[in-house]
Amino acid sequence: MNAYTSDTFFDGKIRLTQDRFGYRFSIDAVLLAHFADPRSGDKVLDLGTGCGIIPLILAYRQPHISLYGVEVQTALADLAISNVRENRLEDRITVVCTDMKLLRPAMTAGPVDLVVCNPPFRRQGSGRLNPDVQRAVARHEIKANLSDVIQTSHRMLRKAGRLVLIYTAGRLTDVLSGMRIGGIEPKFMRMIHSRQDAKATLVLIEGVNGGRPDLKIAPPLIIYDRTNDYTEEVASMFRP
Repeated sequence: MNAYTSDTFFDGKIRLTQDRFGYRFSIDAVLLAHFADPRSGDKVLDLGTGCGIIPLILAYRQPHISLYGVEVQTALADLAISNVRENRLEDRITVVCTDMKLLRPAMTAGPVDLVVCNPPFRRQGSGRLNPDVQRAVARHEIKANLSDVIQTSHRMLRKAGRLVLIYTAGRLTDVLSGMRIGGIEPKFMRMIHSRQDAKATLVLIEGVNGGRPDLKIAPPLIIYDRTNDYTEEVASMFRP
């Protein structure tokens, strides 16, 4: 029997139900939503939407965009649909329960302007597989791998549309080379460090569909300060 928690975001502006014991969103989703920075009028696609947290954040931050969230796991897709309804955003967010490999532009009323994704970081067969199915699929390349994400993004994006990913720093070479091979040119990158003196653990990457080579690297993003609180930059991402 599933047990759920009811959480709030942005001082109660967003309400969110999550599985208490299954997959729960992490700070990765908050960082990705902030970095994605959709433009007014954009059509946005979130691959692997989980409980729908990224579309909810983006819809709150940018009132003039439409969003599609795709989730292969039925229970999570149902949860995302419920969260969209709870926040009265049915007119702006559409949740589709399907395998991303089956997605076609006709399913999103044409090509999209922006794809965001927090893909599974671990290759199938590497590391310990979480016994919880939701968490296992979120962390390991069981239902979709990095190549699937890139190919789907290339297929769904308009020309010059953007793909924004958050990924493990240890597979940076994989994601950069995969994007270029897949027709999405890496254009902007920012390394994420838990603390000032720690090695990078994650990376935020933006690529442009059919773009020209020209990669810019931003200053690093530091999560925690010396007192183990969020840095001001990260703390601001949680404010309304």
